[in-house]
Amino acid sequence: MHCSRLRNDFARRLKQHSSSSIIKKVFNGGNDMRPNRYFSGVDTSVTKAFDRELKKKQRDNAARSRRAWKSAAVDDVISSSSVDAAAAADDDIVDYEYFRQEMAIRLVDRLDDIKVGFPLALDVGAGSGQIYRAICSDDAFEGEGGIGGVRKMVLLDSSDEMLHINDDDDEDFEGSHRCDAYKLHSDEEEKLPFPDGTFDIVMSSQSIHWVNDLPKLFQEAFRVLKPNGCFMFSMIGGATLPELRIAMTLAELEREGGIGAHVGPFVELSDVGMLMQNAGFALPTIDIDTVKISYPSAPILMEHLQRMGEGNASLRRREYTTRDVFLAASCIYDEMYPIQVEGEENRDVEATAQVIYAIGWTPHASQQKPKKRGTATHRMGDDVVVEHSNTKKS
Repeated sequence: MHCSRLRNDFARRLKQHSSSSIIKKVFNGGNDMRPNRYFSGVDTSVTKAFDRELKKKQRDNAARSRRAWKSAAVDDVISSSSVDAAAAADDDIVDYEYFRQEMAIRLVDRLDDIKVGFPLALDVGAGSGQIYRAICSDDAFEGEGGIGGVRKMVLLDSSDEMLHINDDDDEDFEGSHRCDAYKLHSDEEEKLPFPDGTFDIVMSSQSIHWVNDLPKLFQEAFRVLKPNGCFMFSMIGGATLPELRIAMTLAELEREGGIGAHVGPFVELSDVGMLMQNAGFALPTIDIDTVKISYPSAPILMEHLQRMGEGNASLRRREYTTRDVFLAASCIYDEMYPIQVEGEENRDVEATAQVIYAIGWTPHASQQKPKKRGTATHRMGDDVVVEHSNTKKS
């Protein structure tokens, strides 16, 4: 009876502003009738999936936290009277950029397979500069610069705190002489502040999965690239963190009877090629990598996601999540996705990340092109395959 009255009350309110067809569409399935407390107070949008302002705050807070932790650990090292105590304090610094660093290295490795050099590069969503450091890690095969022949790189990011987190170290790390870096604070969703045909290559690693308007971003990348320019990126795919998604869903259903968005939504592999072709890129190449990481427990995984700046920023996120839900999700996670390590009593849990890699090129006369329709000189059916047997008669 209570649900029936609630449903009728919602219908009466919607009739004041909506047509009967919309009301019928909303209430026929019944799947969308959830209490408002399951969602945040942020207005949802058909065209937007993420709260960009919240994501900026999350990344800024992650950068401040990392800087404060690093500063405190350095002070402990300086004030330590013994070598062992200093080493222990230094080991206590946790680098939460391990995933982004590894993905940036794997992305930059693909530059070694391309013979063309890219003197001027743009990194969209640069973060703390993982791609820049990976490029500076080795010399170019030919000519000057780092890997891929990159001599100058513009690092663009919407989080000013994250962009400048390593300012004290950028001039001193090994290989920094190979490539110059210029940092620019700008929103990835806005028009890129560069003239047409500026860069030889545009790159991005593990950042554009939080962009609402991917078609616009791809079109902007196409615009700022020179002819025969390269767009190379890696991003999180839709099959990321299924374990956490399932654990949180089951916990919410068991404890509160409703569910909210906690992971994603992220782009699917099948959509990336279409996005690149619609933006005008030629010769798109897409591949996928599945990365599995172990953690001591589900709460540790959630802590690492927060310290990375990868907290939930969905517009349909819950306004709050109770402690009971987190405890239940942790227990479910431990039971459903354990990893037993030989020789250890405690079990770890597994987390899965789907990483999508893509490369596209702006059109150029030197690129391979398919022949025009109707220019074939023979049919495929005209080819005859003759099988030869090596079996000898006895």
